[in-house]
Amino acid sequence: MTRHKTLACLSVIIALFGLGAPASAQEIKLTFADQNPPAGWGPTNALQPWVKQIEAATKGRVKIEIFPSQTLVKGPEMWKAVRSGIVDMGWCFHGYWPDQTPLADVITLPSLPFMSAEKGSEVLWKLYEKFPAIRKEFSDVVPLTLWSSHPYFILTSKKQVKTLDDLKGLKIRVTGGPPTEQMKALGAVPTPMPMPDVYQALDKGVVDGMGAPWEAILSFRLYEVAKYYTLVPLSSVYFSICANKQKWESLPKDVRDQIMSVSGLKGAKHWGKNFFDTPEQAVVEKAKAGKHEMIRYNVPADEVQRWRKIGAEPVWEAWVKKMEDKGHKEAREILNTTLEFLK
Repeated sequence: MTRHKTLACLSVIIALFGLGAPASAQEIKLTFADQNPPAGWGPTNALQPWVKQIEAATKGRVKIEIFPSQTLVKGPEMWKAVRSGIVDMGWCFHGYWPDQTPLADVITLPSLPFMSAEKGSEVLWKLYEKFPAIRKEFSDVVPLTLWSSHPYFILTSKKQVKTLDDLKGLKIRVTGGPPTEQMKALGAVPTPMPMPDVYQALDKGVVDGMGAPWEAILSFRLYEVAKYYTLVPLSSVYFSICANKQKWESLPKDVRDQIMSVSGLKGAKHWGKNFFDTPEQAVVEKAKAGKHEMIRYNVPADEVQRWRKIGAEPVWEAWVKKMEDKGHKEAREILNTTLEFLK
């Protein structure tokens, strides 16, 4: 009888430990809201691989459920949704909120000396790490990574733009902040609008054109409604993947460390390169397959310099003054550091 009691006790102990083991390695489910279509270039080449990297880094412990195409959260509401915990993580486009992270906006100043999104993204994350004032702008959430586009160029539907005179008076879809100021300086009519609404706006003439990256042209099929490509460097835009603070702090430290091992600077370069630097040839192939005309125009160097003189350098100085007037005394240092990092 004693032997039976001993075996019974051992069985209970084993059962308890057996139940305890999975709890320590319990699967963690996180929700992720995205405004982009799931088959788009960015989600396919940047988001989905990054999610797989997280699952690998956490040895399958973290599973991320993606809600694409604004099905859970509208793009302009993403920051609030992450902050309030409606969603655990979100794809944040900062052009929607020009007054929210104004110092990070430095990467959007027109005609900065970089050509690739990978480089711009690297510099943006380094600025975030270096300047407490930039980190403070993100204090309501937890930024897992930041990244930028390559400098945009002009895409128009009905009228080809070759000179500044051609641009004057055109309604150009813009993001907030310095890109808006640049279009004002160049004589266009800046028209803010969420990216998912641009296709119809171009098709119906609500806007005449936009500053565009290759990724958006591909993902939103803009090559179907706009045929003129004016290759002149404009402003870039930037993004973040942010997590809800309470949710993030509730995760075990080792899990947070594992997620950040594929985020931060590494994630910035991954997102910049794979979201923006790679889709140009895919646009050409799609347009050709659909028999959509693509008319490119490479703006001559002297005209590019004219655009920079009128629409870029004054915007740099205006940005510094505006930031300093708002009490951000480090604005000049942030701009100078940006230029130094970009060398």
